Amino acid sequence: MKIEGSVALVTGANRGLGAAFCRTLLEHGASKVYAGARDPQSVHHEGVIPLQLDVTSAGDIAAAAELCSDVSLLINNAGIGSATSVLAEGALDAARREFETNTFAPMALSSAFAPVLAANGGGAIVNVLSVLSWVAIPTTALYCASKAAGWSLTNSLRQELLGQNTQVVGLYVGLMDTDMAADLHGAKSDPDAVASLTLAGIEAEVYEVLADDASRHVRGVLSSELTALYPTLSS
Repeated sequence: MKIEGSVALVTGANRGLGAAFCRTLLEHGASKVYAGARDPQSVHHEGVIPLQLDVTSAGDIAAAAELCSDVSLLINNAGIGSATSVLAEGALDAARREFETNTFAPMALSSAFAPVLAANGGGAIVNVLSVLSWVAIPTTALYCASKAAGWSLTNSLRQELLGQNTQVVGLYVGLMDTDMAADLHGAKSDPDAVASLTLAGIEAEVYEVLADDASRHVRGVLSSELTALYPTLSS
């Protein structure tokens, strides 16, 4: 699909990568951008339409699908990370919160907007995932697990929506220069560059956008021995 003239809905649009998507969509000629956020007053990007959208609220999702009936591009960007390990105290509760936002919300939004996209010619869905969809870090195990589940759901959704001509794209990226990664060390991608790369991928009709060296490397070694991803296992 073409970005120019498209109508997009971006979740988690008030900051970070979501804000970058809003800016970049308008720069690439999108005719309308709905900026979904739990608090629409926190959206301050010129040219977008703030939208009340708590992605864990079935009521908000249903209202968004009814209001935004002209959408041709859904970008499931909203996500959370609790930096919780499997055996941490309260891990089950933390897991439920992370899966609710990172896994079940994109699933619910995709289900709600699939008929909208079909009515508008097919369009596209982008699920913002992570290099951690493919490799687990114990200190943030629950985030990794939720993104791994998102990877699988994205692959299934892609096949299910082929018949209605809806493109489903998975975006994989490591650290970005956003609030979520502010306290983490390492090379960080520019969110605007990641957004631009993703929009180019949509227009090129790719299935996956690997937005940085870390994602390209990990994707490339998935078929290798487990120790290629987890060197400590070989010690």
